[in-house]
Amino acid sequence: MQLEGNYQKAAAFIRNAAQQKAELAVLPEYHLLNWVPQDPKFKEACGKWEEYVDRYCALAKECNICIVPGTILELINPGTKDETLLNVAYFIDNNGEIIGRYVKKNLWGPIERLHLTSSSEDAHPVFDTPLGKVGMLICWDLAFPEAFREMIAQGAKIIIIPTFWTLSDCSPAGLAINPSSEGLFLDSMLTARCFENTCAVIFANAGGPPGKGYAGLSQVCVPYAGALTRLGSSAEGMAVVDLDMKIVEDAEANYQVRADLARTDWHYEYRHSKTDAKL
Repeated sequence: MQLEGNYQKAAAFIRNAAQQKAELAVLPEYHLLNWVPQDPKFKEACGKWEEYVDRYCALAKECNICIVPGTILELINPGTKDETLLNVAYFIDNNGEIIGRYVKKNLWGPIERLHLTSSSEDAHPVFDTPLGKVGMLICWDLAFPEAFREMIAQGAKIIIIPTFWTLSDCSPAGLAINPSSEGLFLDSMLTARCFENTCAVIFANAGGPPGKGYAGLSQVCVPYAGALTRLGSSAEGMAVVDLDMKIVEDAEANYQVRADLARTDWHYEYRHSKTDAKL
């Protein structure tokens, strides 16, 4: 709920990244407010979303850097019967223009479903950016390989995932087996997704004070290498990474995942369709 303080902290990280010649900065999900819908001032704060989107656009232009400002909560039509709360990721180019927008599709249980509206059956968009074709997912979307397949089929080679994923997202039964289960989940899924889709994955997760359940583990993953860098604790921080997209092309030449997806006789179908027979 420290809206302005969190923005200033994020802006300082972004300026630092730009000074190191970074072309893209990615922040975590809910980075401005955390997820505290029970707070009496939460909804009012969500109503300020346009101001902060505009400020990130100005910052991108000032620093000549592309920005994915984590997610920003959009309160639409406040105080009316059509009031809607959306969890949105933007891709802002280095000229300060919004060239991509994605609304979170797979909401996390009643914690989010009681408050947020999903993008539901809308297709997963892919955007032409200065870095090539990019797709965006948010947090729990990572658990669904169909989302990746839909974007890869449209030519996406980089998937950006702002996230607010904690160690306490695991059930008591799971924590009894492995207290670090969610860390295992994240590392395993991120590595698997970049291999099975011959893509790069940029994953920015929330950090926080030790002992509070924050998972951290932000990383950039590619086939063959896995994580090129990985913030291995929950501590707040930043890493600047050189991402060589030739690795992705070499992986595709070897595994030919995209080539198989493009075949007319490909035998799996990952598309929304209301006309499909229900089995």
